[in-house]
Amino acid sequence: MRRYNIRAIFDQFPNSPVIFRKIRDYYFVYTVHWTAADAPIGIKELEEMEQLLNRELGTELQYLCRKK
Repeated sequence: MRRYNIRAIFDQFPNSPVIFRKIRDYYFVYTVHWTAADAPIGIKELEEMEQLLNRELGTELQYLCRKK
């Protein structure tokens, strides 16, 4: 895995690892290795994953203040 990537597994989608990449001062979903064993992942779930990871890493404020 590349240096600035973070791999995460979420309880709701345990068979689909999510790769996050850092941009500026926060992390965003770069790719999802989705498998049919999990339900389809929607935009709402992806945004929730981003917020949870940024909260855990202490970058939630930067994530919430980003330009949309």
